[in-house]
Amino acid sequence: MKNILTPIVIIALIIFIGTGIILAQSQNLVVISNSKGAPPEITLTELVTVMKGEKQRWADGTRISVALMKSSTPAGETTSKKIYGMSGDEMNKFWLALVFQGKAKAPVFFNTASELEAYISQTPGAIGIIEESPDIKSKPVMVDGKKFL
Repeated sequence: MKNILTPIVIIALIIFIGTGIILAQSQNLVVISNSKGAPPEITLTELVTVMKGEKQRWADGTRISVALMKSSTPAGETTSKKIYGMSGDEMNKFWLALVFQGKAKAPVFFNTASELEAYISQTPGAIGIIEESPDIKSKPVMVDGKKFL
């Protein structure tokens, strides 16, 4: 009987851990920006263009500065998947290639949402993505008419 329970416990643990990973990756993300530069609403296509470094300036001429959570954080991993369609490591390599080729300025990466939010508030043209939280103080950017990604 003991030998039968062990595989059942292992399978249950795998299901539990797997569910936790799925839940962590399905979190709501919020796009925030500095009051100078980014428009109050943007399409998902435009957001992806900005976040991939394909667009360098906002309509008012302000230089875009991309701020991201490190890919080792849950929000960073979710952003990698939802915006870039890549794993965190693939996204890091994507940015390294762009910067090395001189095609874009590297994003600024953060460990915590509060650090990212502080950077956004102090940097004209900055845009970033953080997890949904009641503590968000920055200007949200609506994406396709929605507050969350």
